[in-house]
Amino acid sequence: MDSQNTLELDRQVRRNAVVLMSANAINGSILPIAVTLGGLAGVYLLGPDKSLATLPVTASTIGSALTTIPAAVLMSRIGRRKGFVLGAAPAVLGGLLATYALMQGAFWLFVAALFLIGMSGAFNQQYRFAAIDAGSMSVRTKAMSLVMAGGIFSGIIGPQTVILTNGWLSPIAFAGSFLAAAALGCIGLLIASLVRDVTPPRAALRHRDGPMGRPLREIARQPRFIAAVLCAISSYALMSLVMTAAPLAMIGCGLTQSDAALGIQWHVLAMFGPSFFTGRLIVRFGKDRIVIAGMALLTACAVVGISGITLAHFWITLILLGLGWNFGFIGATAMLSETYRPEERGRVQGLNDFLVLGSAAIASLLSGKLIGGPGWAFINMIVFPVVILSLVALTWAFLLRRSSGGEKA
Repeated sequence: MDSQNTLELDRQVRRNAVVLMSANAINGSILPIAVTLGGLAGVYLLGPDKSLATLPVTASTIGSALTTIPAAVLMSRIGRRKGFVLGAAPAVLGGLLATYALMQGAFWLFVAALFLIGMSGAFNQQYRFAAIDAGSMSVRTKAMSLVMAGGIFSGIIGPQTVILTNGWLSPIAFAGSFLAAAALGCIGLLIASLVRDVTPPRAALRHRDGPMGRPLREIARQPRFIAAVLCAISSYALMSLVMTAAPLAMIGCGLTQSDAALGIQWHVLAMFGPSFFTGRLIVRFGKDRIVIAGMALLTACAVVGISGITLAHFWITLILLGLGWNFGFIGATAMLSETYRPEERGRVQGLNDFLVLGSAAIASLLSGKLIGGPGWAFINMIVFPVVILSLVALTWAFLLRRSSGGEKA
């Protein structure tokens, strides 16, 4: 009977993975629309002083970071399906509000709209965790890998939406694309409603440590938790740092905007393309080895970035950066799942995403200042100490785990 229950649960996890990948492809394309057009729209809405032009994009990043913990806790209380449906709503409202703000020429209203879109993006971050809520270990890692692969489609849907819809509400620039973003949010909401809860909400869980499980402080002291979060932060923050600077460095080295755009496109494909098989690699080789491979790829990315400033150097750097992020981030997320119990997942996942997204936002903001100061080579040099710190934490956690016979959440 237990075997039958496991098989049925694995079947539901696989079904959910397909739904979550589809939701990730649609809802995940909204934030790139906002990021692509946010700065341009800021210039359009502002007067002679353009110093605040990038504030809308910053607002979306802040919205994501501030909503990570509330989103995770809310889902632990009401379940994944209801949480994802509610999480899609701010994107719909944000798209409509952005459209209205552009038509009215209201800059601060536009900033608020992108903050809402960023809030919805925090719920999207939970897709990968929803894939590993239940099921056998091999099925969970493959499911998470499939869900992350939805990023390939969002990377195509977002830019194509901008191209195809920008003239919908002409002569009001960009308004048509944000109206389309609201429409995508509605479609994503419908897809999210198809998710099935494979674990009960926190209110239905009971454990010897109480319905909420162990204190967050106790969970966060686990060496495995520290290593997983640090590796996730390193992967995401380094990706954000180098990726944000790369187009500016390419233009500064005499390359064209088309060269930069194609470089970013290859980078996005490298980020999400391996997700179709990363889960299988984790099952075969283990989480730690995949994270180490990710760190090695990030190191190789920095070496190539320092070695030259030709088009080939930039493109190879961005491709290696995307591959390193994929292995490092997905491997670290799988590691994190070992450190908490079902009743603890909301708080732990929320804390993880807050730290990861917050670090990525800081890295993105620093990137613009560093490229205008110390320069492209210095940005790549930052990769080395960060990778070394992550590998030290990973080794420390591994040695402690082996000496104690293995940690269990």
